Amino acid sequence: MTYQRLLAAAFVLLIQADLLALGQTVCGSNGNYTSNSLYSANLNATLSSLSTGIDGNGFYNASIGQGADRVNAIALCRGDVQLNKCRDCVQTAAAKILDSCPTQKQAYLLDEFCTLRYSNATIYGIPATDGVAMMLRNGQNVTSPEQFKADLRALLDNLRRLAAAGSSLRKVAAGNASGPDFQTIFGLVQCTPDLSSGDCTACLIVTISAIPQCCDGKKGGRVLMASCNLRFETIPFFNETRLQELESVPWPPPPPLSSQPGKKNGSTTRTIIIIVVAIVACFILAISAIIFLRKRKKQKPTEIPQCKLMMFFVHIHSGAYSTQMFLYNFVEAVDEISTAESLQYAFSTIKAATNNFSDHNKLGQGGFGTVYKGKLPNGQEIAVKRFSEDSGQGDLEFKNEVLLLAKLQHRNLVRLLGFSLEGMEKLLVYEYVQNGSLDNFIFDSVKHSDLDWDRRYKIIVGIARGILYLHEDSRLRIIHRDLKASNILLDREMSPKIADFGMARLFVQDETQGNTSRVVGTYGYMPPEYLIHGQFSNKSDVFSFGVLVLEIISGRRNNGFRSGDESVGDLVSFAWKSWKEERGADVVDPFLRSGSGSTNEMLRCTHIGLLCVQEDAAYRPTMAAVVLMLSSFSITLDLPSEPAFYSATAYASDASLIHNSDSTKMNSPQPSHHSCRSSQNEASITDLHPR
Repeated sequence: MTYQRLLAAAFVLLIQADLLALGQTVCGSNGNYTSNSLYSANLNATLSSLSTGIDGNGFYNASIGQGADRVNAIALCRGDVQLNKCRDCVQTAAAKILDSCPTQKQAYLLDEFCTLRYSNATIYGIPATDGVAMMLRNGQNVTSPEQFKADLRALLDNLRRLAAAGSSLRKVAAGNASGPDFQTIFGLVQCTPDLSSGDCTACLIVTISAIPQCCDGKKGGRVLMASCNLRFETIPFFNETRLQELESVPWPPPPPLSSQPGKKNGSTTRTIIIIVVAIVACFILAISAIIFLRKRKKQKPTEIPQCKLMMFFVHIHSGAYSTQMFLYNFVEAVDEISTAESLQYAFSTIKAATNNFSDHNKLGQGGFGTVYKGKLPNGQEIAVKRFSEDSGQGDLEFKNEVLLLAKLQHRNLVRLLGFSLEGMEKLLVYEYVQNGSLDNFIFDSVKHSDLDWDRRYKIIVGIARGILYLHEDSRLRIIHRDLKASNILLDREMSPKIADFGMARLFVQDETQGNTSRVVGTYGYMPPEYLIHGQFSNKSDVFSFGVLVLEIISGRRNNGFRSGDESVGDLVSFAWKSWKEERGADVVDPFLRSGSGSTNEMLRCTHIGLLCVQEDAAYRPTMAAVVLMLSSFSITLDLPSEPAFYSATAYASDASLIHNSDSTKMNSPQPSHHSCRSSQNEASITDLHPR
């Protein structure tokens, strides 16, 4: 089940508050059951267990039965609801859903305080894809709608990131922000905690994007979906005390001091002894770590945690930290060191795993070295990137990949298992991705037929989600800078995983772009502002993604592209010319045109690809917008402006264009005056084209 189906939902707009309180039930189309069947008995048992099984976190999943009679159910209460109210809501919802959907094997109910979902298919960890969004608006208008909209979006985007970063127990975030005219905007967003960070992000993007349809210019609104929900108001509405109770505490509080008379001095002395012993123990550990690290000078990534340890001692000496906070941060720093150590493999182990880096185990070769397949003693298959001595990638790039990938966890990113350093040898150990790189399929005259349109669409969306995670939702803010078909790996299910972070750059919280005198990357995927001026930003990755989309749709490389017997320079230019002349189907792989895929989807993806490769970075969409455009046919796309490297008079080869780029001034296109439009019918059902 793929993410793009998440937005294949009909949006139902409910204006009446009493309708929202009663809840909205949606009966699915996943088959029917009879009242005396085993499925019916399993369903009754499963639903009755939800209200009693749900815990203080307000989430519970249950499954009863086997095979076709198995029932899977999930219940979620709003994050600030007390447990007794939560259980009452779930119990009422279970009764209502059975009454509303007496024979359907799949259904869900949306209520203000709880959500209930059941199915005969697996639903744990999978976002609902065939539902509705129930929306309600506050009838009062705001006085400064544009500023209110901007402040609200900033608040909800921040809460979205916090919720998506939550644990498997809770994915909820609430807070407030200053709005115009001395108003305060309160917001709460939530996902079912079984969702991954990426799926939670995607679901909340949908709910946030639905706000203009129901609540534009209003002081409050709610958008409820089966897998996530949000609410905002200009008055407090959530139970902040309850949310604070549920927050995890990394360290237990110290024992309370005795309040009995005559024992104050003894308690104070005991506290001082505890602090002194803790500091002495930390000091001994730090000195031991420093001595150990100095013996491992070649392992430079561990120098940062060492410095962090010393800074902690400065802070504790100056009184800047409490003892509890000091211990927490000290252990966090030591944990970084131990994590780095735990990632390190002995060179001999990797050498044996790859059969001494034999040619028989070679998976591929790139500019920085060779990739080998290997198998560890425990039977785990791995991919080993062995850097060549003359690769040009030194300790800096190597450190980049280790530090970045060790902190990144997303289903559409390749997972780093570890590294090895010995002498001049630099090795990165990755998870083994079974089907190799994307370019081995889409550009191969035989293998390209293994990728029908549904698979290619899944790959496009997966890549977009991975980039969105890097740009907005990971612990770090990362620009990849080398997105291309050979750096997209396909797993056993043909799901994409972004690889090779040697060229990646980190941005600080408020940084939006950077400059470099060393332009690195792959011709044909680099945007003009980077290639000419060394300027890079998240829009650099958007450009590369746009090229990738066009390559996936056409099955042809951007560089050295040929149309029939005529060489036309590059695929981007050909796609732009074809789209302008209303011959967009010419861009699509003939294999896809003869298949069962949706031609409208192919043309829409071509349109999105052209939006991403516009010459001026300011007009390219963000990856959040791209994910939304890929998933919802209800979003009207802007008209793209002329892409980079396109010449109206002649197609120039990629090589000659790059050769002349230093002396060529790029002209900025005119901004598009076509904006996304949504339905003006305030009480309507908008059909989205399902996948």
